[in-house]
Amino acid sequence: MARPRTFEEDRAVEAAMRAFWDAGYEGTSTQDLCEATGLGRSSIYNTFANKRDLYERALRRYQEERTSALIELMASDRPAMEKIRTVLWQAVDPEAGDPAGCLVVNALVELAPHDPEIAVLLRRDGERRVEAMRGAIERGQALGEIGAEKDAPALAHFVVATVSGLRVAARGGAGRAVLESIATTALTAF
Repeated sequence: MARPRTFEEDRAVEAAMRAFWDAGYEGTSTQDLCEATGLGRSSIYNTFANKRDLYERALRRYQEERTSALIELMASDRPAMEKIRTVLWQAVDPEAGDPAGCLVVNALVELAPHDPEIAVLLRRDGERRVEAMRGAIERGQALGEIGAEKDAPALAHFVVATVSGLRVAARGGAGRAVLESIATTALTAF
């Protein structure tokens, strides 16, 4: 019995996501996508309109997985500083097997400047991340965990930008000691 098409699509999108994350949009050829997904060229183009369509679906998947996890963490009952520390250390110690860097950061640099649809996706995702972080910081302020005089929206943007910077530094080859020092320094803003 053949596997359902949605299974094949989900598996292909996941594999393509990792290929694009590792090599970028331009750096990932159709042959690379065939090798990553295990699908032939015709199967890829029968399932997805084109490389750009597959990239957008992969980016959406990445955003949904990563942003949903962030929102869940920020909404948890854990202390605010523990949440922030966790987010920073996830950038210092990414999951085993994940490519270095961040697909969102890569897309911001590579595609957003000339692809308005991708730019909108990235802007909306960034707003969701900052809003989740801001909410956690404000709850931490209300509970006295973070000083009430601190600017919660500015701190939220700062943490999100720091995580992006950590991912770029890791992609550029920064060692663990450097990444830890960046994360530790970021915590002093609180």
